[in-house]
Amino acid sequence: MSSIPDTILQGMDFTEGYGDTVSRVAAAARSGCRKRVRRLIKRGFSVDCRDNRGWNALHEAAAAGSKECVQDILSAGGGSSGGASDYVNSLTHEGESACYLAAQRGHLAAVQLLLKAHSNINQLTNNLSCPLYSAVDGGHTAVVELLVSRGAEVNRTHTSSCWTCLHQAVYKGHSDIVRVLANGSNLEAPDDHKISPLFVAAQYGQQECLEILVNAGANVNTQAADLATPLLIASQEGHQGCVDLLLDHGADPNISCSREWPQLPIHAAVEFGHIGVLKRLIATTDRVCDQGEGMVSPLYVALQYDQSDSVEMLLREGYSPDAQDCTDLLDIRSPLCMALCRTSNEPKRWIPRLDTATRKCSAPHHPGKTVLKLPEVRDLLCVALNQVHFAACWLPLLLKAGLEPSLLLQPHMLEQADSGVLNYLLEFVNWSTLSPPLKHILDRRRAEKTWEPCPHFDSIPCLSHTCRLQVRVVLGSDSLMGTDVVERLPVPSLLNGFLQFRDISEPPYTHSPQSSPLSERIHEYESTHQHRHVL
Repeated sequence: MSSIPDTILQGMDFTEGYGDTVSRVAAAARSGCRKRVRRLIKRGFSVDCRDNRGWNALHEAAAAGSKECVQDILSAGGGSSGGASDYVNSLTHEGESACYLAAQRGHLAAVQLLLKAHSNINQLTNNLSCPLYSAVDGGHTAVVELLVSRGAEVNRTHTSSCWTCLHQAVYKGHSDIVRVLANGSNLEAPDDHKISPLFVAAQYGQQECLEILVNAGANVNTQAADLATPLLIASQEGHQGCVDLLLDHGADPNISCSREWPQLPIHAAVEFGHIGVLKRLIATTDRVCDQGEGMVSPLYVALQYDQSDSVEMLLREGYSPDAQDCTDLLDIRSPLCMALCRTSNEPKRWIPRLDTATRKCSAPHHPGKTVLKLPEVRDLLCVALNQVHFAACWLPLLLKAGLEPSLLLQPHMLEQADSGVLNYLLEFVNWSTLSPPLKHILDRRRAEKTWEPCPHFDSIPCLSHTCRLQVRVVLGSDSLMGTDVVERLPVPSLLNGFLQFRDISEPPYTHSPQSSPLSERIHEYESTHQHRHVL
């Protein structure tokens, strides 16, 4: 291995840039100590030495919001190679300028100084953000007003979801910033799902932002790429105020919102049991959806999802238990026929005794989770094993929520689950200790080429995997499902993620020919309108 010549080593100063993570001037700027900054500059210390993040003294001063330090460092940086303009626009390894860092943290005075020094107001970072977008995200209204008044671009997209600043302001519920941006922004700017800012407001229940956009002239009947409308998404999420506001300003409850079937906002309200929203939509939705040819009565959806309150309200308001014949579309003749079929279904025949499946939970209850009792766990498993062909949808949710995976190691599951789902389930257990009958099922499926196991299933599980299984045993399934105990363990984030099985890829959903036409339509409905922002 060749060595570096002494002449080169002598010309490199390793102590200045990395002595204490940052240079001396940068460290002083970080603490906002103007006297020390001035003293170091006067003694000849560089303001342009960078740390392992690519930060120099100006970045530190801007992030700290020290107007005086920014001013002094800018004056000293003007003499660096490239001049003042290059220095003020120098970027960190993440592509962040000093102006970006100041805007991100809401340091108005620092942003003003940097703009006066000709900082690039629209400079993009490596992840497509910019000073304006970062200020919007942080809710820094005064900085947003300044940047907009200085000509910052308001309609550029800044995320992999193609969101504009207006999308982000609405998503965060920063109504004052929405007012600032609404005047000069494209109100109908589409993201990658053709979702407008008004749609975002309806989806996330940002009623004040929604009202601002409506009054500014945004289209209340805009449709996303999958034909969802703001009214449908607000009905699905149960945002009563947004539903009322949209209807009061001309939103049409009779626009079809799916390419797969005649879906209306009333169907979404029924499925998710939002009774207040349903009551309002019953009064405004055309009754042709109840018995009209080619339509689907909301009663079908209410029965499919066991929404008894919705069923009762629809019947009380005159929706017919006979409705239209949906044999061609759903393979069901009427809502009454559907109710009778569901009553005769007995999926519990697959479930063994679960007397030892749960214990009384002694861990503190977490407000975001529900502690399931023994009958509830049994019913949950009954429903799950009756929907094995959709296991790619529900299995990751149950296992990552803490459900004891051995409860799902049933012959029916191993016989019916597709290859990806089966591999995913086995990743949550010690696959080398399965009972002989279950191993027999796996061997048969392997021979029949209906299951392609992961290569490592032929080996003994590694120590790290058995250790995390033991951790889950010690914590207990009731504690895992009832609390966020794993997330609160005092371990490094990577280890925490490993304990939560985040290293295991979720199985992809593949259409199963064994699914009934009704199940196919319901799955399409479940996978529709779940628009999520990717930062």
